[in-house]
Amino acid sequence: MTEMEFGRRRRPLLRIRGAGVAWLLPLLLLVGIVLLDFATGEEFRIVTWIVLVPGIAAAVCGVWTTAAYGVLSVVTYVLVDSAWPNQYQAGFGDFLLVALGGALATLAAVVRVRQERQVGHMRDIAETTRRTVLRPLPPRWAGLDHAGVYLAADVDARVGGDFYDIQPGPHGARVLVGDVQGKGLGAVEVAAALLGTFREAGYHERDLGTVAERLETRMRRHRAHMAALGRDEGDRFATAVLIAFPDGTADAIDVTNFGHEPPLAVGPRGVRELPSGDGLPLGLGDLAGGPPPVHRVRLAADETLLLVTDGVTEARDEPGEFYELAREVSRAVRADPRHTEPRRLVRRVRDGVLRHSGGRLDDDTTIFAVRRLPDDGEEPGAGDAVRADGVTGPRVPATDDLGTGRARRE
Repeated sequence: MTEMEFGRRRRPLLRIRGAGVAWLLPLLLLVGIVLLDFATGEEFRIVTWIVLVPGIAAAVCGVWTTAAYGVLSVVTYVLVDSAWPNQYQAGFGDFLLVALGGALATLAAVVRVRQERQVGHMRDIAETTRRTVLRPLPPRWAGLDHAGVYLAADVDARVGGDFYDIQPGPHGARVLVGDVQGKGLGAVEVAAALLGTFREAGYHERDLGTVAERLETRMRRHRAHMAALGRDEGDRFATAVLIAFPDGTADAIDVTNFGHEPPLAVGPRGVRELPSGDGLPLGLGDLAGGPPPVHRVRLAADETLLLVTDGVTEARDEPGEFYELAREVSRAVRADPRHTEPRRLVRRVRDGVLRHSGGRLDDDTTIFAVRRLPDDGEEPGAGDAVRADGVTGPRVPATDDLGTGRARRE
């Protein structure tokens, strides 16, 4: 069952080989109470404990199953209690307790299932929003092999202000990775606005500097629009890295950095840092007189660009030490040069961050890797797919599968 189906169907809490078996728990409890009541004798009657059965059902079963257990508990109580001599019977008072317990348990199940449906509906909305902002990227998109993963610090919300995208166009492929300051729906709105502008300008504009100017203008216009609506969010800004893979240039890229974490070029010969954020974040360009400059940077055919948000570089372990991204990636590449492949690289960083932070992320985290596809027709992205673990990129053998990469709730 996909997460989009969560709000439409209640997912069984307990399963055996895919089948829901939550109903077994209250049944076993019912049988155990009956047997124990007869085993303890008349001196110690526990048949009244049968009121726990619909209570347990309300926690793990559906409404109708809980109601059925409420009725079954009442019937079982009457049969078991009637089997004892009159002087040892629990009586009508305990019967009312069992009946009332079943009714209240059914009511509790109604409330729980209704809340589950509401949470599922909210998750559907969050998932739809995430896919609108972070649209799924086709495999081998724009001549690039890519992989990306987004981890929300709030695993229930599943959406935040981090964003990334690839836009092909007549002037080459463009890549944008960024992080909006702040959290909540306001940050999501900014991310959606910037991505919309990037998808249009990245396609039509020949010069990467013009695309950067369009992004800066869009950020300021969005802030002005929010202020006019009475939702003044202050000087909200966004850090970002804008990259162009020019057509006809196989060994270089153009980079504009809006105060973002510097990209890493990861190759068999090691890891090197590209130009750092020498410009101000988007929305603050008027303080510097314009967007940051465009740098032409050498990028070998076997090198992969690794771009992350500060959820990676600011991830802390229990003693408070930061995650050393470049060091850990260098160590991984030395151990196995195949970690330069986008999917393996993203997966390695994701697992490293979650392991380093103990699964507790303080900020939304985006990890994105991209490199040119070779010209020899053997495309490393062949068989790419959007997988259930949230990583897009080339499939790997089943023995190398990781499962999910979400942050823990604790």
